[in-house]
Amino acid sequence: MSDSGSGDFEFERRFFVTGVPAHLVDDAPSLIVQSYFLADGGFALRVRVQAPTVRTALDPTADELALLEQHADEIDFSAVTVKGPMNEGTRYEAERSLDPLVGLELIRRGGLRVAKLRHAVWLGEDGWVIDEFLGANAPLMIAEVERGGPVTDLAIPSFCVTEVTADPRMANDSLARTPFSGWAQDYARELAAQGPTFLDGLGVNRRQD
Repeated sequence: MSDSGSGDFEFERRFFVTGVPAHLVDDAPSLIVQSYFLADGGFALRVRVQAPTVRTALDPTADELALLEQHADEIDFSAVTVKGPMNEGTRYEAERSLDPLVGLELIRRGGLRVAKLRHAVWLGEDGWVIDEFLGANAPLMIAEVERGGPVTDLAIPSFCVTEVTADPRMANDSLARTPFSGWAQDYARELAAQGPTFLDGLGVNRRQD
């Protein structure tokens, strides 16, 4: 997500979601489009741009670049980020701001793109984001919580189906390379056969909403 309270590291938990209560969905979410200029073995070099509020209806299956162009004049934030591999909810992440116009032009010119709508919500003592993926990764939804230190003793909302913090396929850099739409049916069968999993070693408490 962004730089955390412990320098260039992020501490997060991520969950696969199939449906979210209507009151948790923003009527004007942020649009995020990002390009991965390197994505290999958990290491990534990413450029991101963001439009703060999207009030017009989007075609969730539209090409990522087409979605970007629809809202290019609304972009007000950009950053370049270097990431390392995830290790039990902790990942090296160094993010630095860019001029939004520079970020926009970089994404236009290359990289493997991911687009998503981001909904922000406060649940209990934690701020969560719910990412609704677009383009080749539709209809994937991921709920994510980040703290300034290891995310332990977390109250997990009941709409979180299974934890994907440690699943490399669900990392954004992996989704840029191998979009969810190409393996969504296989994942559904896998989830039905194996059932949900949660990282109990991190002190999970499942909250029944």
